[in-house]
Amino acid sequence: MKRILTVLAAAALVLGCSENREQILKVYNWSDYIDETVIGEFETWYEEQTGEKVHVIYQTFDINETMLSKIEKGQEDYDVVCPSDYIIERMLRSDLLLPIDRDFGETPNYIDGNLSPYIRACFDKMEGNGKNANDYSVGYMWGTTGILYNAKYVTDEEAATWDVIRNPKFADRIFIKDSARDVYSQIILKIREKDVADGSVTMDELMNYTSDEDLAAVEEYMKEAKKLVAGWEADFGKDQMVQELGYVSLNWSGDAVWAVEEAAEAGVDLRFALPKEGFTVWFDGWVIPKYAKNVKAAKYWINFLSRPDIVIRNVEVTGYVSVSGAPEVRDAFTDEAYEPIDLSYFFSPADTAVCANPVLYPAREDIERSTQEHDWGENTAKLIEMWSRVKGDNASYLTYIIILVAVLVAAAAIAANKVRKNRRRRASMARRRR
Repeated sequence: MKRILTVLAAAALVLGCSENREQILKVYNWSDYIDETVIGEFETWYEEQTGEKVHVIYQTFDINETMLSKIEKGQEDYDVVCPSDYIIERMLRSDLLLPIDRDFGETPNYIDGNLSPYIRACFDKMEGNGKNANDYSVGYMWGTTGILYNAKYVTDEEAATWDVIRNPKFADRIFIKDSARDVYSQIILKIREKDVADGSVTMDELMNYTSDEDLAAVEEYMKEAKKLVAGWEADFGKDQMVQELGYVSLNWSGDAVWAVEEAAEAGVDLRFALPKEGFTVWFDGWVIPKYAKNVKAAKYWINFLSRPDIVIRNVEVTGYVSVSGAPEVRDAFTDEAYEPIDLSYFFSPADTAVCANPVLYPAREDIERSTQEHDWGENTAKLIEMWSRVKGDNASYLTYIIILVAVLVAAAAIAANKVRKNRRRRASMARRRR
């Protein structure tokens, strides 16, 4: 899919040479993070709303810092991009964002009318040197960080604490996200659990604790955990859990939903827990960089993606949870298979008993134990250095086996793909001969 998007983007760039830049919208988003059919629909809708034509050049990235570097150092003229929360903060501090105008003429403002009040409050907490993130960004998707676990081997009680990643019972069956920021934020909550309980510090305050002492404490904790860790992963951990090669995984809710559903088909009981010590929520949001050339189309793009029917389609395709608190979105993801939970914080005060997947929408009692991460600014280098020391180079034997298996599987997939392509090519040639 990424290859198709790249080809389309390249073709669009060539086509763009004969178009006015005002008729081009350059979108930069995460891979596999949209229902691609809405891209063409936006072009049609935009012309209907404004009487102007627009052609979308859609490109993707896999790392926040890659996107940021292109804008910060390369001054690339992307019109609208989708960074994560801490990068939004960094872009605000670096004066890299334009405010998002909500004047859409006679077109409804889908942004402010549907944004969850909870999400708005979280964006209010972002630190942008006096700039309110809600004026410069609009949320897209959100989720939580917690523990994905196999209920056959791990009890609910064991999974209810971050200490599960240091439980020797699960040695060489633990996978940790290779994300310094996400891991640090959870473990500092665990280490300072008593301080939070006695009121000497809040969870929000802990997210700004970046002293050498705090880093050292987290490093010591994680070096103990490292003895039991099978692998540090960015994406393959959920597959290992589905295949029962792992029993515990520090993971994101979006990956957890996918893993739970895949595992269920194979008769594996995977569950997702939000540890009692607290956990973080994360957000991705749309912004308009200061070097944008088509600001008007950019704000219309953000408004279009905030429309409830478009929100629902994007959620269904990507598997992530939208920031939209629209009643249409609530109704679309209400599922009587789940027990009713209090989602009044996210949707409306009346929504105290909604039947929804608690992995996607945590209940109020759970979300009250959450906090959000922030940009570390000049201290980011210290965080990365600490993480490098934690991981070291002494991966367990199982890690190497997993890597070898992954390589072999990838090679087999590539070979199978080539076979399929050759078959299609031969079939195509046969049809042409007729």
